[in-house]
Amino acid sequence: MEKKMEEYAIIDNYLCIRMPGEVDHHGAANIRECADRLILDDKVKNIVFDFEDTTFMDSSGLGIIIGRYRKISCFGGKVYAINTNERISRLLKASGMSAIIEIVASSQK
Repeated sequence: MEKKMEEYAIIDNYLCIRMPGEVDHHGAANIRECADRLILDDKVKNIVFDFEDTTFMDSSGLGIIIGRYRKISCFGGKVYAINTNERISRLLKASGMSAIIEIVASSQK
């Protein structure tokens, strides 16, 4: 099975990151570096993590989210998670992430 790579888009002042099928320590560094570069270069205010294709995420994925939250919140920005499946939603809530990010839309995959 082929792993889909993450994709990035800037829409208005939102950085939209389509997360890959598996978010683990192997790909986390690349996601962090690309997101941070886009945050600084394009002066985005908010971040949207799209989990539509994501079936697995470990603590590295939580680290990606919390690190970007720390950068964005300094400027009054917000972080959103969209298209989370039941497993990802449960992980975000159990880890306490739902207290600092907004889970906007969940899919029932």
